[in-house]
Amino acid sequence: QVQLVESGGGLVQAGGSLTLSCAASGSISRIANMAWHRRAPGKARELVALITAAANSNYLDSVKGRFTISRDNAKNTVYLQMNNLNPEDTAVYYCNVEGWLSPANTRFTSWAQGTQVTVSR
Repeated sequence: QVQLVESGGGLVQAGGSLTLSCAASGSISRIANMAWHRRAPGKARELVALITAAANSNYLDSVKGRFTISRDNAKNTVYLQMNNLNPEDTAVYYCNVEGWLSPANTRFTSWAQGTQVTVSR
């Protein structure tokens, strides 16, 4: 019963920037990890970035220094700021949120519908 609404994808030129947003709603007691994954054509899904409840973050090596994951707990929202994009970043990006439902006795994992990011040369 957790809904994720994702936005921010689009078409950009190499070197450009995009910011993805993902807002969670529902009977949420607490959110633990929030993450962004991506799947490029012909490739396996990759974990791009993850941020914990304590705001510790991890990144895929190929995006380090270019992407920044952040969260706004008051809005139950996670962001992915993507700078200096290159064609290898072209993929469908999926938001993932993990936590507990109210009354905090049921674990949940929710996935967004995915948003296309296309980077042209």
